[in-house]
Amino acid sequence: MSAAAVFFLHFFLTATFCVGFGSTGGGDGSAFRYSEAPDYRNGVECLSVNKEFVSSCHPSLVHVALTLDSEYLRGSIAAVHSVLRHATCPENIFFHFIAAEFDPASPRVLSKIVRSTFPSLNFKIFIFREDTVINLISSSIRQALENPLNYARNYLGDILDHCVERVIYLDSDLVVVDDIIKLWNTTLTNARVIGAPEYCHANFTKYFTDGFWSDPVISRVFQTRNPCYFNTGVMVMDLVRWREGNYRKRIENWMEIQRKRRIYELGSLPPFLLVFAGNVEGIDHRWNQHGLGGDNVRGSCRWLHPGKVSLLHWSGKGKPWVRLDAKNPCPLDHLWRPYDLFKLV
Repeated sequence: MSAAAVFFLHFFLTATFCVGFGSTGGGDGSAFRYSEAPDYRNGVECLSVNKEFVSSCHPSLVHVALTLDSEYLRGSIAAVHSVLRHATCPENIFFHFIAAEFDPASPRVLSKIVRSTFPSLNFKIFIFREDTVINLISSSIRQALENPLNYARNYLGDILDHCVERVIYLDSDLVVVDDIIKLWNTTLTNARVIGAPEYCHANFTKYFTDGFWSDPVISRVFQTRNPCYFNTGVMVMDLVRWREGNYRKRIENWMEIQRKRRIYELGSLPPFLLVFAGNVEGIDHRWNQHGLGGDNVRGSCRWLHPGKVSLLHWSGKGKPWVRLDAKNPCPLDHLWRPYDLFKLV
C-alpha cells in the first residue's frame, strides 16, 4: 500500500473520531488509567434489548470474546472501543472477557477498569484457571506465546454460558474498522465449526517440524484434507458443534503429543491447524489484515495486504502501543492510535 493510501485510510478512520474525557480506571491504586469512551447507541434499525437486565442468553445479542490481562489490557480496551465505534447496534453486543486467575491485576480490578471506561457495556468476566492448560504448554520461539491465556480460546465452549451458541473470538492486538455484524452473520456451511480468513498461498509445511512431516503416522492427519494456514486471532465459532465434537479434547491430544516429541515451534496456533486446517469456512481476507506486528522474533514494519480492510491485526512481536510510546512507530501503528483510551498519569 502506498504512503498516500495509508494517509487516506488514517484520515478516514480519525476524521469522525471523538473521545469523552472523565472517569479513570482502577479506583484502588491501579496503575491503569483510561478515558471514558463515548456512549455509543443503537441505530433505529436495531432490535431493542432491555437494558435493565441483559442476560447473555438474549437471542438478539452478538457475542464477542477477548482475553483480558494486565500486559495486553491497553490493546483489549482499544479493540472493544473499535468494535463499538463502528457497530450499527453497539448496545446489542455482549463481551465475554477471559481473565487469568493469577494475573497481577485481579479480575475485580480489571472489571472496574472496563466498567469505568465503558459504563453502559454489556459484559461478563470469566476466570481462566491456568492450571487447566499449564502442563500441556511446551516452549515456543517467543516467550509471550507460552502465556497460558493464549490457550483460553480452546476452552470457550466450557467457559462461556452454555446458552451462548456462537461467538466471535478476537485477539487483543487488533482494531475493527467495520460493522462487526457483518462478521457475525458468517454462514458456517457443511457443519463446519469455525470460520476464519484462510491463506492458501502460505507455505503450510513451515508450521510443523521435519520430525512431524517425516512421521508417516501423525502426518497423515492431513491426508484427506487440503490444509491452508489461518490465523486464530479472528474466528467465528459455532459453540454447539464445538461442544458436541469435543474439540477441546482433540486440541489437547495434539498438545500432549507436542510435549513428548516436538512437532511444531509456535504456541497455540499449530494445534488448531492440526484439528481444523482444510475444514474451515473461508471468510474474506478483509477481516484479518494480520502480521502488522512483524515476525515473531525481531518484529518489523509491515504493510497492508492488497484489498479492502475491515480489521487490522498486529499479530507478531511488535505491538502498536509499545512502539508509539517508544516514539518509534511503524506507519500503520498510527491507524491504531484513534482507538487508544489510555492516559498517562
